[in-house]
Amino acid sequence: MQQRSKSQSELSDSPLPDSFAGKIGIFSHDFLKCCLYIADTGQRASHFTQKFYSTLASASTLLEDFLDYNGAKNNKNWYYFRELTAAIRHIGLASNFQKHISNRIVHYDLPDSSDFQTEGEAALQFLKNCLQKMAPIVLGEAQRLNIRLPEDCIREADFPSIQTADSLEFDIDDEDKGQQKQNIVKIASEFLNLIKNFDQIKFYERYSFQEIIAIVPDKVNEVEIRRYEMLVHNLQSSFDTYVIHGGFRFGNRRLKQLRGFFSVVFHLLQMVGRLLHFYERHLYEAGYKNTYKKVHDQLCALIPPEQLLDCTINYGLYSVCHFLSLGREHARLILNENIERGSIRVGVPQKLGFHARPSLLVAKIVQHYGGQVELVLGEDRFDASSVLDIQWAGGKIQKENLKEVLFEGDARTLTDIEILAGVNYGEDLMGKGVPLPKELKYLR
Repeated sequence: MQQRSKSQSELSDSPLPDSFAGKIGIFSHDFLKCCLYIADTGQRASHFTQKFYSTLASASTLLEDFLDYNGAKNNKNWYYFRELTAAIRHIGLASNFQKHISNRIVHYDLPDSSDFQTEGEAALQFLKNCLQKMAPIVLGEAQRLNIRLPEDCIREADFPSIQTADSLEFDIDDEDKGQQKQNIVKIASEFLNLIKNFDQIKFYERYSFQEIIAIVPDKVNEVEIRRYEMLVHNLQSSFDTYVIHGGFRFGNRRLKQLRGFFSVVFHLLQMVGRLLHFYERHLYEAGYKNTYKKVHDQLCALIPPEQLLDCTINYGLYSVCHFLSLGREHARLILNENIERGSIRVGVPQKLGFHARPSLLVAKIVQHYGGQVELVLGEDRFDASSVLDIQWAGGKIQKENLKEVLFEGDARTLTDIEILAGVNYGEDLMGKGVPLPKELKYLR
C-alpha cells in the first residue's frame, strides 16, 4: 500500500502516534505556549525576561529541528510555518543575548556606556516588537495546519527576572588566584592583535541603509562575525581560567574591567552573528522564485530588512567597534604594567641605516606584542611602534654617525628585535630584502 506523504493529508483528529501528525502537537506545544504568551502580554516589557527568551529559544530550536527532519523545508503547505519558527528562534536568541548584556552591564564597569545602555534598550524593544508581530501569524498558521493550540497557559510568575533582593556572601578570595603576569601579558597581547585584525571592518560613523547593503553580506557577514566571536570567547575563557576565576564584584578592578570588555564584545558579536544569519538566510534577496519568494516577501513584511540591519550594524557592530577602541587603551595599560622589561644594544642597519624597511620591521615587531618599547638616543626617546618615530631617530643616528642604538621596554619584543638586527634588519648591504629567521615568520 502506498504511504501518504505529509503534504497529501490533513492532520486528522486521531493520528497515528508515530506519524508526523501524531508528533507535531508534541514538538510544537512549548513553542506555541510561548507564542500565546507573547500575543497576550502586549507591551508589558517586564514579562520578557531572560528566562523567557531562553525558554523561547529552546522550544523554537526543538520545533525547527523536528520540522526540518520531516521535510518542511520542501513542502509548500508547511514551509511558511517552518520559516516563522526559524524567525522566532533567531530573533529570540538575539533578544536573549541583548537581555544578558542589559542585565550585566552595570557589573562590567565600563567607561562611556550610558548611551550604549539606552540604545540597547531600544534594540531590545525592536526585537520584542518583531516577536509580537510574528506571534499571531504563527498561531494562525498553526490553526490552518490543524495543530491544536495548548490549553495550559504560561503565567508571568513562570518567568521572573534574574535580579534578586540579596546576593550570596562573598567568601572566596580570588585576588591572587592565577594572576601570573605571563598569562595577563599573553591575553592582553592577543586582545590587541585581535583588535588590530578587526580594523578591516571597524567603523566610527553609523551607516546609511545604502552603505549597509554595500557591505552586507559581501564584507560583513555571519561567517566573519562568528570567527571574531570565537576568538573573543577564547580570550574570555583563558582569562577566567588563568587570571580571575571569580565574578565581577571584588578584586583587581582594572583586570575585571578588561574582562568586562571581553564580555560585552562577545555577547554583542553573538547577537550580531545571529541577526546576520537570519538576514542572509531568510531576508536577503537571493533570486528564489515561487513558494520561497512568496514566503521571503511575507517575512520581509513582518521584519523589515532595513530596520533589522540598522539594529544589527548601527547598534550591534557599531558598539563592538566602540568597546574595542576603548578596550585597546585599557589592554595596553594592563600590558605595560605587567610586562617584563629589559634593554638591548644592537647595531644600526649597515649602509642605509633606519630607512623604510628596517623601520617598518621593527615597528611591526613592537605592534605584534603590544608592549611599550622605546629607541633611546641619549636624552631622546622614540616610540619604536611608530615607523615615523624610528625614521626621525634614524636622521639623528646618521647625523651623529652612531653605530649602535639602545632599545628599552618589553623583553619579548627586545628578543625579536635582537634577532632582526642579527640579519641586518632583513636586508643586504644593497638594501634588498633577505629571508627572515623562522622566529620572525609573523612578519612575512
